Amino acid sequence: MKTSNDLQRLLQTIDHKSYPAYKDTRGSYDFRTYTLNIDHVQGDPFASPSKLSVAVDGKIAGFPPVLFDCPHKRIALQDYLLRLFSQKISQYNFKAKGSGKSGLISVSHCGQEILERTACEIDPSTGKVLVRFEAGFPANGRTINASQLIRILFDFLPDCVNSTLFYAKLNPGKVQSVIFLAEDQQFIREQLPLMGLTAFVADGSILPRESGVSARPMKSGIAFVSPESLKVTLTLPHRG
Repeated sequence: MKTSNDLQRLLQTIDHKSYPAYKDTRGSYDFRTYTLNIDHVQGDPFASPSKLSVAVDGKIAGFPPVLFDCPHKRIALQDYLLRLFSQKISQYNFKAKGSGKSGLISVSHCGQEILERTACEIDPSTGKVLVRFEAGFPANGRTINASQLIRILFDFLPDCVNSTLFYAKLNPGKVQSVIFLAEDQQFIREQLPLMGLTAFVADGSILPRESGVSARPMKSGIAFVSPESLKVTLTLPHRG
């Protein structure tokens, strides 16, 4: 596998060349603590951004297997890491300059739902973490601006990866709370059919949204309270 130094030398070589020379960067590069994969390079700075991914070996990522040893916990952890990575990477969006989509750096946006997403995957057998994202390779007009891509790949991206995809860098209490919530949710899902129920609404839920195109709760919304005749109580593994 090529190294990060190989990538940096290549970028310096193609600097100020015609934009299609960026195609030569496709491949995998060893950044010591993670592997950077340049999977697809956009045709010009105004086209859809380039597709990249970061892979962190399970032993280096260091997430205890108990955090992803069953699907509902693994999906919850993936969702949490993706949200952290998204928050961090958004700080660098368009910090690198150029024409068209130059400097764009983003990852799939998460809504309220906790779902299986291809943007972040954890291998249940090894603990390997894979995150897929997009980046607009910088250019001046249609001329390569390699110095700005070097900023993205060697300054911005390492900060995002190192602060979000390694268990040692995270708050273990917050990670544990994510898993506890997932276990409580799974417990409820398993109990509903046994009780002859298909769904539930928790007391205190704010059901109205702030608008028809928003998932945020209405600020002045009245909290839901179940009628006594339909109220059911469950004792959850963690919340009680």
